[in-house]
Amino acid sequence: MGTGAEGETVELRVHGVSGGTAEKILDHPIVDLVAGDRHAGFYRPRPGVGAAGGATPGIAVEAYRWGALTAGAAVRTASMLLLLPFMLSNLAIRLRPAAAGRSHLFRVLCRLLAGTLTAAFVLSVVGVTLDLVGWQCVPFDGCRANRPYLSWLVDLPTGPRLALLSLVPLVALRVVWGIGARSARALEGFRPPEPHPEDTRAPDRLDVPGFWDDERTPAWLRQIHVAIGAGTVDASLLAGISAPDGVAGRVLFAAAAGLIGCGAVLLCLPVPATPRQVRRVLRPLSAATVGLSALSLGYAALARGVHSPPGQLPGYEGAVGALLGAQGVLLMVLALVTVTPRPAGSRTVLAGLGMPVVAAASVTVGGAFAATLVFRVADFLDRGYLPGPIWPDPPGIAPLDPPVAYWWAALAGLAALIIATGAASLTLLGGRRRRRRRAARIVERDYPDRTPGTASRRGVVREAIAHSHVTDELGPILVTFFVMSTLGLATIAFDLIGIGPTQLVARLSRDPAKTTLLTAYVTDGGVWLISLLVLGLMILAFRSYRSAETRRTVAALWDLGDFWPRTVHPFAPPCYAARAVPELAKRVSALGSHGKVVISGHSHGSVLAAATILQLPPDIRRRVALLTHGTPLSRLYTRLYPAYLGGRTLRELGDRLDWRWRNLWRDTDPVGGPVFPRSGDGAAGDVPGAGSVDVRLRDPVSLAIDPADTVPPPLERHWPYHTQSPYQTAVRYLADRIG
Repeated sequence: MGTGAEGETVELRVHGVSGGTAEKILDHPIVDLVAGDRHAGFYRPRPGVGAAGGATPGIAVEAYRWGALTAGAAVRTASMLLLLPFMLSNLAIRLRPAAAGRSHLFRVLCRLLAGTLTAAFVLSVVGVTLDLVGWQCVPFDGCRANRPYLSWLVDLPTGPRLALLSLVPLVALRVVWGIGARSARALEGFRPPEPHPEDTRAPDRLDVPGFWDDERTPAWLRQIHVAIGAGTVDASLLAGISAPDGVAGRVLFAAAAGLIGCGAVLLCLPVPATPRQVRRVLRPLSAATVGLSALSLGYAALARGVHSPPGQLPGYEGAVGALLGAQGVLLMVLALVTVTPRPAGSRTVLAGLGMPVVAAASVTVGGAFAATLVFRVADFLDRGYLPGPIWPDPPGIAPLDPPVAYWWAALAGLAALIIATGAASLTLLGGRRRRRRRAARIVERDYPDRTPGTASRRGVVREAIAHSHVTDELGPILVTFFVMSTLGLATIAFDLIGIGPTQLVARLSRDPAKTTLLTAYVTDGGVWLISLLVLGLMILAFRSYRSAETRRTVAALWDLGDFWPRTVHPFAPPCYAARAVPELAKRVSALGSHGKVVISGHSHGSVLAAATILQLPPDIRRRVALLTHGTPLSRLYTRLYPAYLGGRTLRELGDRLDWRWRNLWRDTDPVGGPVFPRSGDGAAGDVPGAGSVDVRLRDPVSLAIDPADTVPPPLERHWPYHTQSPYQTAVRYLADRIG
C-alpha cells in the first residue's frame, strides 16, 4: 500500500464499462492491489516482473478497477433488472436541457412521475392479492378447488381476509426499499465533507462539492415513497371493505388519501439542508404512515358483514386508470416544458427531448411489469381460461377480470415496441447509403494508394467505419417511442368511462362480431408479447445470479444507467460513481502531492476521469493531465446530458487543466470520437487550446500485409489504444507539460 516514490510520474488508467480484470487493464499477468479493496481498487504490476503493457519509459502505470461495484455481487446485479423502471426515472432528470432556470420545475415533475411509479408498483401487487385472490378467486369453489394454500382463506370473513392479504404489498414495498439500502451499503460510498443544501439558485454542476452524495437525498425520498405506497395500500383496502355509510371507514380513507397527497407535496419541496430538518419532517410522516396502516388493518380485521359480489375490488379499476392517466398528463407536461429553442450550434440529441423520452420509457416498462404480473396471475388462477368480454365464464370459475387499464397499457406498449422497431429499421436502412459514402471518403483519404490485393480489405474497413456511425442516427427511433408511449397512456381515458379495446371497436364497427373477435385476439397477443419480454428479463436476472459472464453483460448496461446519483427515485440501484469519483479524487490527490499524474480514461472511464478532475482542488489540479481514448464525451454525453457535460463544461475542463489534455480517437470506433469536433458547434476553432486536444488515429495502420507478417494489420475499433505508439507519445507529452 502507498502512493509511490517522491517525484514519481504515474499514468492512472481508468477502464470503461465491462472493463474486465486489473490484469487486462494493465496488460500484465501479475498485479498487486496497492489501494482500495475488492469492490474498487488500485493495482500495479508486481515489482520485479516487468512493466505494464504499453507503458511509457520512466512512468509508472496504475489501474483503477471499479467494475466490481456493479458486477461483483450476483444478487445486486439480478435485482437491477427488477428495478429497471425506477432506474430509468432517475436517469431521465439527467437528460434535461441546459436551461438552469427551470431545473427545479424539471425536478418536481420527474419526482412526481417517480411517485406514480411507486404507486403503480404497489397497485399491481394489490391487484394480485386483494383483487384477484381475496376478492375474485377465494369466494368461488372452482377457483380455490385443489388449492389448499387458498382454500383456508374462505373461512375468514371478507374484512379480515383482505386485511391479511394487505400485508403482502406492504412487505413488497419494504423489500424494494431494502434492496436499494443494502446495495448502497455494499458500495461503501464516500460521505461528502459537509451537508450541502439543495438550493435551486445554486448551479447543479459536476464541480459542486457533494454532487456525488447518494445518501442524503435518497434517505429523504425513501420515507416519502414509503408513505405514498402505504397510503395506496390503505386506500385500496378501505375502498373494498367500507360500507357506504361507514363513517370510520370514510375518515380513514380520507386520511389515506391525505397521506398520499402529503407525500406528493413533499416531493415538490427541496431536500432539507441539515439532518435535523430532515428528522423534523420525516419523523411525523413515518409515525403517520405506521399509525394509519395499523388503524386501517385493524379496522378491516374487525369489519363484519362485508359482502364481496362478483367483479373487481371496489375502486381498484378506477384507481389504476386514474394513475395511468396521471402519468400520461405528467409526461405531456414534461415534454411541453422541455421543448426550448436550442442554442446555435448545439448538438443535443432528440432536440432536447431526452428527458421525456426516458421518462416515458420508465412508465412503459413499469406498466409492462404491472400488466404482466396481473395477467399471468389471473391466467393461473382461472386455470388457463381467457377472461374477457367476448368469452363467457365457465360454470364455477371466477370471472377474473383484470382492470381495463391494463389492457390498454399492454396495447400501448405493444404499439410503441412495433412502431419503434419499424422506425429503427427505416432509419438505419435510409441512412445506410449516406454512411457508406462518408466511409468511402475516409478510406480514400487514409489509403490513397490502391495496391493489388487490398480491394477486399478496403471494403472491410469501409463497412466498419459505416457501422460505427449508426449511433448517431437513433434520435427518430426514440422520438417515435415517446410519442407512441404518451398516446398509449392517453387512451386510459377510455377506462375512466369503462370502455375497453373490444368494446370500443364494437361501438365503432359495422360488423361487431368479426372485429371484436379480431381485436380480442390482438389484445391477447399484445398481453402475451409484453409478458414474454418481461419474462425474458426475469430469465436474464436469474442467469445473472448463476452466470458470471451474463452478470458482466448486465452490469455493462447498468454502468451507464447508475452513473448518476439518485435524486428522483430512492428505490433504484445505487450510484456507483458516488464511490468511484470521490475515491479517484482522493487517490489522485495523494499521488499528485508527491509527483505528477496523467489520468488515462478509456470509454466510460473518461467520463469518470472528467468528473474526478472537476472535483479536484486547484493545487492538485496543477499536477494533473488528462488522456482520453475511445471517449463518448462529445459523441454521446454532451448530446444526452447538456446540463452536466455540455460543450461549456468540456471547455471549462480544458481551461482548468491549462489544456493538458489529449484525446485519441478512430473512425472505426462505434463509441468514441473527437471531443471538440471541427464541424458542428465550432468548439475547436474559437477556444484556444481546444484545437490541439483531438488526435485522430488511422485504423488500421495499413491495408497491406507487412512483409514480416502473415495477415494484414487488425482493426482495433474501440479497444485497445495503449498498444499503439501515439498513446505513449501522448503520455510523454502530457507528463512533460505538467509543471
